Amino acid sequence: MTSLLSPFAIGDLKLANRLVMAPMTRFRSPGGVPTAEVADYYARRAAGGIGLIVTEGTLVGHPSASHETTVPRMTAGVAEAGWRLVTDAVHDTGGRIAAQLWHLGSERRPVDGRESWTPSTMSVSDIDTIVEAFAESARVAVLAGFDAVEIHAAHGYLLDEFLWPVTNRRTDAYGADRSRFPAEVVRAVRAQLSPETPLIVRFSQFKERDYDARIAASPGELESLLTPLADAGADILHASQRRFWEPAFAGSPLNLAGWARKLTGLPSITVGSVGLNGDLPELPRLLDGLSTGEFDLVAAGRILLANPSWASLLTSNRLADVRGYQKSHESVYF
Repeated sequence: MTSLLSPFAIGDLKLANRLVMAPMTRFRSPGGVPTAEVADYYARRAAGGIGLIVTEGTLVGHPSASHETTVPRMTAGVAEAGWRLVTDAVHDTGGRIAAQLWHLGSERRPVDGRESWTPSTMSVSDIDTIVEAFAESARVAVLAGFDAVEIHAAHGYLLDEFLWPVTNRRTDAYGADRSRFPAEVVRAVRAQLSPETPLIVRFSQFKERDYDARIAASPGELESLLTPLADAGADILHASQRRFWEPAFAGSPLNLAGWARKLTGLPSITVGSVGLNGDLPELPRLLDGLSTGEFDLVAAGRILLANPSWASLLTSNRLADVRGYQKSHESVYF
């Protein structure tokens, strides 16, 4: 377990180990405001041994971000105060926490008389508006005490819709360079953070409703999409796969996080069904990827729903005490 238990540091972010809690939407923030219950939920996972928590997707402050009323927002005022409860609770355990900023994109809900915000419907002025919304939410995250910020550019949501050629059919500069809008968001968010506060960008090939989707058919195409994000100020790339152990491209054993690190030189987080069955048969692959430098950090999600202390159980060789993930665990909150 040496590679898993080794510390990791980037800028002001110093982690006790290489384990990350992946973002998972929980619908527990009425009116978009995190409560003391939310603070306790995250603090338990931090106390349970996770090196870094990434919050559930947190909506940027524009009406088009989502119609959901129980998904948290990152806006000044009461939501900011709610997040301060969360960061204080996590810090009290010695943990570290990053805020994930999110815009869902093509939701079927009228905003300003329009039913969707997609690459096909957004004007350049709209793009500027959303860039500013991300920047403002990053500013609030800093005030709320977060140790890092993550931009959600994966899984078919707005920024990923620009990265994916199937949904980005624009004929202007934002179509010719599919990474242009996400890179503008990265640059704007970076400007709100101190130089030592890490900025993470989450990306994926697959979408929530299309597991075979690919933003890049080759390593070269992936490099053309990720390099502008790195140049704009990303510090860490969070590469989401359905199964982290699968190669990202034919002809190489590297997974998606491995390619992200190889192509950009940035540290990467691997994620995708880590520990899902409880007994973690893929542990040798995980430890090998860490020890060889294929990726730097490992994120787990659903296994933490019913196992707040999963990280401690894993690192103390007590996997027999871990409850394997079940769909019913998504309705529990403790």
